[in-house]
Amino acid sequence: MKKAILLRFGEIFLKGKNKYVFDNMLMHNILQSLKDYKVKLTKISGRYIIDEYEEIFENEIIEKLSHVFGLYSLSPTFVVETSQNNIEECLKNIELDCNTFKVEVKRADKLFPIQSIEFASLMGGVILDKYNNLKVNLKNPDTTIYIEIREDGKSYIYSKIIKCAGGMPVGSSGGGLLLLSGGIDSPVAGYLMSKRGMPLHAIHFHSFPYTSQLAKDKVITLAKIISEYTGNITLHIVPFTKIQEEIHKNCKPEFMITLMRRIMMRIAEIIAKENNLKAIITGESLAQVASQTIESITVTNSVINDLPVLRPLIAMDKEDIIEISKKINTYETSILPYEDCCTVFLPEHPLIKPKLEKVLKEEERLDIKNLIDNALKQVEIINTNEI
Repeated sequence: MKKAILLRFGEIFLKGKNKYVFDNMLMHNILQSLKDYKVKLTKISGRYIIDEYEEIFENEIIEKLSHVFGLYSLSPTFVVETSQNNIEECLKNIELDCNTFKVEVKRADKLFPIQSIEFASLMGGVILDKYNNLKVNLKNPDTTIYIEIREDGKSYIYSKIIKCAGGMPVGSSGGGLLLLSGGIDSPVAGYLMSKRGMPLHAIHFHSFPYTSQLAKDKVITLAKIISEYTGNITLHIVPFTKIQEEIHKNCKPEFMITLMRRIMMRIAEIIAKENNLKAIITGESLAQVASQTIESITVTNSVINDLPVLRPLIAMDKEDIIEISKKINTYETSILPYEDCCTVFLPEHPLIKPKLEKVLKEEERLDIKNLIDNALKQVEIINTNEI
């Protein structure tokens, strides 16, 4: 009897003839998540097995695995060579802390001579012989003992099923560029798109000295936290001070946010194309703030020429977004009181329903190409796997 971790995958089961491609990506991502540990990864029919690890690291390994997109659930398990005697001996050594239980058998190996329901009953008897204070409850037990009799000649006995991140393996979709602010929304947007298999770059607009080094550090920390799920994130930090000063000096104040967003999107598309990324991702939620009305989104979007703009939060309530941010551990960092560039020169009455012809007229007051070219010359690049 030895310890292992049984891994279950989700959607890639549906991928037909291309399933091996997703399998290989997921196995690569699993090993990448455990690069700091000595482990063995094996694929069996419908499952992966992690074993040959030091048991003192089991909880850390489980935590890492639970963040891997593409994995649906996992179970710490005992493994024995398949035989009735071996399974019985394993059950006699399992410690149970409950009042009621049931045994559930999955007999993938149809050569095993005893059918699932009958074998579950027999193994329940073994447990009752050891724990005479326990009772069987088939409908609502405190604990379920699972026995999987697999085709590889081994049986897996466990009582915990731990939910994992789900989704698709990162790398199975084209890459995206996330507009990453210091707020609550954009890290959640990046997480959700990466859950659909999209590897991430991120772009942040920094307005030193109007925004502090602490604001920049906050965004770097957020990128690092998200990378626990997504793998390495290449963060492009774009100096935005000169652009904001020029808008403030030359344009009507109510157009400030709209003009900023349009220039940000232009820069984002350039950087996305330079890095062969297939989409731009934002944390916008419809009607949440002035820049997120349908009119503002339409005017902002009109500067994008070739790439789709993905808005995974567009129909979500703020409370739903906050709930996810807490689950992925970005919330406490996001609410730190360090302002991002969108709060600099914030007008008292920003436009809620901008008209494109008026926005274009304001943009004529700016040398947009020169402003963008100068900003792109000063981009700072940080990789989260080097932090």
